[in-house]
Amino acid sequence: MKTLQPAGWPRPSGYSNGVSAKGRMIFTAGMIGWDEREMIVSHKLEVQFGQALKNVLAVLAEDGAGPEHVVRLTVYITDRFQYLSRRDDLAPIWKSIMGANYPPMALVEVKALVNSSALVEIEATAVVPE
Repeated sequence: MKTLQPAGWPRPSGYSNGVSAKGRMIFTAGMIGWDEREMIVSHKLEVQFGQALKNVLAVLAEDGAGPEHVVRLTVYITDRFQYLSRRDDLAPIWKSIMGANYPPMALVEVKALVNSSALVEIEATAVVPE
């Protein structure tokens, strides 16, 4: 995996501008903050965020991928202001689950998610070198 950072651009905080990778591609569906019984784990954004990331990694692990293979994330949130106000709480959760991998990401505020208790949904693309 190669991080793409144009000369003269400031380094983004918490994500990369781009990445190139070669290998087997894996795509996940959108994962929300529920457990294996499809029960929402909490009504707190940071807890749901962590669980959604863990769910993404559980799917990726089914084909031999881990957090280091994630090359793209799309994060859907229902409240942009809540997300921004909790960024300091989300950072250690990210690091404990994803380590030092900061792939390109899009953060999109949506009116609602299909599960009315969900505050966040995350979908991922991973590339495993062959």
